[in-house]
Amino acid sequence: MATQTTTASTFNLPLPYRLFFLLIEPISTLLGAYYAYFKPSTYLSETAFPAANFLPSNPSTSNIIPLPTSSLVTLQQLANLYVAFAINEALVLRSTSDLKVWRALLLGLLIADFGHLWSVRHLGLGYYWRVWEWNAMAWGNVGFVYVGATMRMCFLVGVGLDDGKGTATGKGRKKDL
Repeated sequence: MATQTTTASTFNLPLPYRLFFLLIEPISTLLGAYYAYFKPSTYLSETAFPAANFLPSNPSTSNIIPLPTSSLVTLQQLANLYVAFAINEALVLRSTSDLKVWRALLLGLLIADFGHLWSVRHLGLGYYWRVWEWNAMAWGNVGFVYVGATMRMCFLVGVGLDDGKGTATGKGRKKDL
């Protein structure tokens, strides 16, 4: 059997990326899964706040208990997706030093970040920038997603990456964090 030589591009992962992608974000994502699965009413009411104060169509906390079966199923499916997201990021990225795999997975997650941010548009444009009104859920739904998307964009353009040859991602120049 002939052996195949791989030309996978390896790289040195800077500490900020290591901490964020392999530890902080997967743990935070599992926290979101916990709330979506085990505290669905809290998840929904906290997601609507503070927009619930301005949008009369949003139910109050007392109006969403008990939740319809379809809402429970949807939130449990969301929790499952959060778990899959956390597993992919924490385990797949931990298992390889192939830059192509990292880029592919992080590009997919960046696209998901934009989809996630788009999904909260119904809560009003102020939800994106009125940080003084944010609760913990808004910090997770918007603020943390901003941080994750920024980290992914920095990684994808090579900020702080060194492929071991003294160049950032092998493109002939070094970029620092």
